[in-house]
Amino acid sequence: MFVLQHSKSSDLVAEAMSAREMRQRLISGNIANIDTPFYKARDINFETTLRQKADEIYNRSNSTKLDLAQTDDAHIPMVDFPRNDRAQVFLRDGHMARNDANTVDLDIETTELSKNSTMLSALDNAYRRHGSIFRNVIESSGKL
Repeated sequence: MFVLQHSKSSDLVAEAMSAREMRQRLISGNIANIDTPFYKARDINFETTLRQKADEIYNRSNSTKLDLAQTDDAHIPMVDFPRNDRAQVFLRDGHMARNDANTVDLDIETTELSKNSTMLSALDNAYRRHGSIFRNVIESSGKL
């Protein structure tokens, strides 16, 4: 039985698309709460998580994480906190809060939303092209 193997990069593109979609929801939530008193603008940092995922997929090891030796089964295992394999949501600093302590700036949010949409579109195009390469190979091999 023939099983089509996709490349390692397709897993990375899927992870990036998932993270971009999450960022899209966060930015949209910021815009939706522009008039909510005391609301703090949120964002997500997934670039380092994505870089770690790429290193894992391509078997690159430039990790600065120190692996602890567990010499006895009775030792308590290491806890990864905060988890390194998840994107971290944070409150954006450096934005001037209004009188109601809301830190959402519509100009910044729309700019970030536009940048994120462009990146999401580029990832979608890359994923589609990747699929079309395999489709073309399959169609071409059927003509022989």
